[in-house]
Amino acid sequence: MKCKNSPLIILLIIMLTCAFLTTSGCSSKDENGTGDAVSGMEVTSGSDNASQPEGGSENNTLVLGEMWDIESIDPINGDGTLICEKAAITETLVGANEDFSLKPELATSWEQLDENTWEFKLRNNVTFHDGSKMTAKEVKFTLEKVISENSKVASMLKIDSIEVVDDYTLKIKTKEINPILPGVLHYPDTAIISPSSYNEKGELVKPVGTGPYKFESFDEQTRVLTVVKNENWWGGKVGLDKLILKGIPDPNTRAMAIENGEVDFTVDVPYSETDRIDTIDGINVEKYKTPRVYKLDLNLKHEPLEDVRVRQAMSYAINRSDIAENVLYNVGEAAAGPFLPTMVWANKSLKPYSQNLEKANELLTAAGWVDTDGDGIRDKDGKPLKLNLMTYAARPGLPPMAEAMAAQLREAGIGIETEVMEMGSIDDRREKGNWDLYLAAYNIAMVPDPEYILTNWYTTNGTDNTPGYSNPKVDSLITEARKITDPNERYKKFNEVEAIVYDEQPMIIVAYYGCAIVKKDYVKGYVFDPTAHDYRINAGMYLENKS
Repeated sequence: MKCKNSPLIILLIIMLTCAFLTTSGCSSKDENGTGDAVSGMEVTSGSDNASQPEGGSENNTLVLGEMWDIESIDPINGDGTLICEKAAITETLVGANEDFSLKPELATSWEQLDENTWEFKLRNNVTFHDGSKMTAKEVKFTLEKVISENSKVASMLKIDSIEVVDDYTLKIKTKEINPILPGVLHYPDTAIISPSSYNEKGELVKPVGTGPYKFESFDEQTRVLTVVKNENWWGGKVGLDKLILKGIPDPNTRAMAIENGEVDFTVDVPYSETDRIDTIDGINVEKYKTPRVYKLDLNLKHEPLEDVRVRQAMSYAINRSDIAENVLYNVGEAAAGPFLPTMVWANKSLKPYSQNLEKANELLTAAGWVDTDGDGIRDKDGKPLKLNLMTYAARPGLPPMAEAMAAQLREAGIGIETEVMEMGSIDDRREKGNWDLYLAAYNIAMVPDPEYILTNWYTTNGTDNTPGYSNPKVDSLITEARKITDPNERYKKFNEVEAIVYDEQPMIIVAYYGCAIVKKDYVKGYVFDPTAHDYRINAGMYLENKS
């Protein structure tokens, strides 16, 4: 039960809240702007995002503190997760249940006709936000647009041709056998959009989808995205009149925003603050497991890290349980492999590496790294074993985790310089190869199938294999698994891959990610989706007695 404040404090809070709301109301009236068009995108100059839709209500507008700056609203080329899951503008053909098995969404069923041919049946009662019907023709348009503009998704779809059989039937041929095609169609960047999303030049004007909320405006100056209720949603009643999404990349600022009433809903405030915030009257914190892992990438092109003994020693030097308890405050837990143990395809025989400094010492000494000058840092051929570790601050667990790992690796004689950087700078350093270690939190179920992660991370040409790992046995096992349609037989191959990379540690899996949802008590109807990539806004959300 929460601690309750004294009547005097409650009275003070009410007075301050009234003062804040009065100020906010004046501000919204003064910020009406006029529509404009920039770079083919519908935007507003100034900000009229707080104005209500016709027939709407201020009391039923949810203000959401998103964890990333909202850079664009392109639904098929990098921002699909925001548009599909957090703004609920678009929907995918295929959904996912809590156990990551697939379920119908805009497609009612699918069938593999032969090795390379699939047939998808579509719902016949879906309309786009522009009022037009969603048919196989628009689905074909969307998938071909994705293939032409998003090479990463195209490489997973492996589509050779798409045939419109009738208004609600599609036949898709793949270039090679691709058992995960339905799973890839759960990827948010494949969500279905109307051709009216683009102008005559093929430039995005605005995302026109089929979801419970429809696009109203995107302010490129403030980067505020506003969506409003879709009264004609095929799925039924929609709870909120309006949803305003504000990018707040700093976890401390998100915490202040929910406490001072700037937002009604946010995610991942500093984990050290979650228990305190949960005791504040009117705010609640819910903690969930989510399909994401904290992973330390190692640049295998750098001399000390190409040696498997050094990588194994580093993994033995890290105290994962201590990090989960004292850094993540149990919003997360120690990890072994890349998949949650609850996932049906996970290799459940793997256990997290336990901290073992004696073993780490044996491995590093065998690799030739010893402390010859007594400064506490090992060296070899006159070079000290010092590495830089990059990370970013938008996810609150990362900076303190980097510091904790640096201290633990220092105990093993490895010097670590941590750097908390902007994503642009990190990307630039990685592109140039000017990095040793990179700590980040990676989603593992954008496509609910093990092939998605194992291919992208661990195959020689994997799109996310930035460490540069290459093992012909791993490549061969994944290639063999692609040709197997029986799930259990496929999973056996993938379990072998997990065992190999667990032993070779080309990337060090540190912890499974926990998600902290922070919201006002008047936010009702929220249902956490464990398959979402951070969180998903559901149509049943509404506000009860927001004043």
